[in-house]
Amino acid sequence: MNINIKNINVNYVDVGEADNTVLLLHGWGSNIVLFDSLISALKDKCRVIALDMPGFGGTDEPSFAMNVDDYTDFVTEFIEKLNLKKLSLIGHSFGGRVIIKMANRKLNFDLDKIVLIDAAGIRPKKSLTAQIKVKSFKIARFIFENTALGKMYPNFINNMRKKSGSADYNMASVRMREILVKVVNEDLSNLLSNIKNRTLLIWGDKDDATPISDAHLMNKLIANSRLVVVENTGHYSFLENPTIVNTEIQKFLD
Repeated sequence: MNINIKNINVNYVDVGEADNTVLLLHGWGSNIVLFDSLISALKDKCRVIALDMPGFGGTDEPSFAMNVDDYTDFVTEFIEKLNLKKLSLIGHSFGGRVIIKMANRKLNFDLDKIVLIDAAGIRPKKSLTAQIKVKSFKIARFIFENTALGKMYPNFINNMRKKSGSADYNMASVRMREILVKVVNEDLSNLLSNIKNRTLLIWGDKDDATPISDAHLMNKLIANSRLVVVENTGHYSFLENPTIVNTEIQKFLD
C-alpha cells in the first residue's frame, strides 16, 4: 500500500481488522519485510500496520537530512492521516528512538502500550581509541578540504571514511549518511523517565549494537517497564528467536 506524507511516497502494510491497533517501526537500514513473522503472529488479534520510514525499503528518500524529531513528526502525521485514535507501538533499534520521542509528546491520539526491541537511544561512551580515530578523521578532512592536498589526492577522505566508518554509514547514500550522523549523536537517556506507558523491553543478551546494559538502564528509568532477555541472540532478537519474542509480545498486548 502507498500513501503520501509530507510529499514523500510511503510504502506500508495494513492487515487484520481487530479493534486493537499496533504500529511497527523498523530499525536503521531495515524495512517492513523483516517484520513478516511478527505481523503474522499478531494479525489475528490486532490490526497491524508497518511502514518503511523515509529512506528505507519502498519509501522515498527525504529531500533533507532529517533528525529523530523529524522522523517522529513524520510517523505522527502518518498515524493521523490513517485516522488512528488509539494504538500501541513496537519499535526495533532506530524505531525505538522514534517511540521514545513520541512518548514524550502531547499527541492527538491515545498512545497505549510500547514494545522496545533492542532499542537505540542511549549514546555509548566512546573509547579513547575511538575518540582518537574520530578526531584524526576530522583533522584530515579539514586539511584535505582546505588545501591543495584535496586536489592531489581526491579519494583520500573517502578511503579513510570507508576504513573508519561503520557498515551502516558506508552502505548509506550521502543524504542518509547525514541523517545517520544526526541520529546516533543524540542521547535520549534524559527522556526515558518521562515515559508513563506500560512498556515491554525485549533484548538479545549478545547484542553488540545496543548492549544489554542499555536494556537494564531503560528498565530502571522507565517506571512501568518489564525486561525480557532473549538468550543467545544479538541485535535482531526478534528474527533470531521469533517464537519467544512473538509470544511475549502477544501476551503483553492481550
